[in-house]
Amino acid sequence: MSQAATPESRILVVGPSWVGDMVMAQSLFKTLKQRQPESHLGVVAPGWSQPILERMQEVDEVATLDVGHGEFGWATRRTLAKQLRGRFDRAIVLPRSWKSALVPFLARIPHRVGFTGEQRYGLLNERRELDKARLDQTVKRFVALGLSAEEIRRGDFAIPRPRLRIDSANLAALHERLGLGRQPAVGMMPGAEYGPAKQWPLGHFRELAGRLTAEGFEVRVLGGPKDAAAGEAIAEGQAQVHNLCGQTRLADAVDLLADCQQVVTNDSGLMHVAAAVGTRVQALYGSSSPAYTPPLTDSAEIHYLGLSCSPCFERNCPLGHTNCLVQLSPQRVLAALLATPTGVIARN
Repeated sequence: MSQAATPESRILVVGPSWVGDMVMAQSLFKTLKQRQPESHLGVVAPGWSQPILERMQEVDEVATLDVGHGEFGWATRRTLAKQLRGRFDRAIVLPRSWKSALVPFLARIPHRVGFTGEQRYGLLNERRELDKARLDQTVKRFVALGLSAEEIRRGDFAIPRPRLRIDSANLAALHERLGLGRQPAVGMMPGAEYGPAKQWPLGHFRELAGRLTAEGFEVRVLGGPKDAAAGEAIAEGQAQVHNLCGQTRLADAVDLLADCQQVVTNDSGLMHVAAAVGTRVQALYGSSSPAYTPPLTDSAEIHYLGLSCSPCFERNCPLGHTNCLVQLSPQRVLAALLATPTGVIARN
């Protein structure tokens, strides 16, 4: 029988509010569990993220906090804090906003750590300065909050790779419900929640999809309901191109991406999901930087032109042309797809 978790090993993490960031947060969860295998790990997270967290074996409990972006949600936070009171001894707050630190404070968790930001004095009793030069990636910042200050200063700490569980029974049901084929599949993710400056042109996706089906691939366009029109623009009139946007849950996307040989994707949450299920990633970067939010896998190829105006990190192109993505050709991405071992196998 395993030893029961000690009070000191009951850890609550206040998670981020974006799909990709939640996947990257698993690197912190893995770090905590490697150091304290018997610990109990809870995560405060939006309800939409529960299907992702359920695929992480390190997470023992999800405390749902459903408040909209920009919404204070005082009553909701206070109610959740009351439910958590007395159950955790340590809290790690990943977001840097003032309101994100409220639940651990109101829950009276004795040790509350996070980076400085928005005058969180009192809400956190261990406030760390964010060294952006040393912690130059989002995932490093997450993991660092689970380490000692000395380990961060040394800067030689490991970053465990996210890895999501796959539900093979759900995948089989999806194949039947969605009418998917048995030939090798390539996933396409044309959306990016942050804004259009991160989105490869739909015409490029459509041209690439046609070329891939001619090579013997099935193409699956994945995304949420807001991406349905984009998916239709890619799939319309093209046999073996399936527009699945809005037809699947987030948990379904995990299984469908694991079933693809490769994916072509903007810098988005689903890019990080694909990396976490071991699928080869063709990652398209425009306004963002692959140095800051790379796919956390060795099986990835980065497509980034590195123009003088990029990365600008803007939602919309300040110059009005988005050349950082427009000039990234479908031919280049196709060549990368077919140059990999999976691409060679799948060719006619």
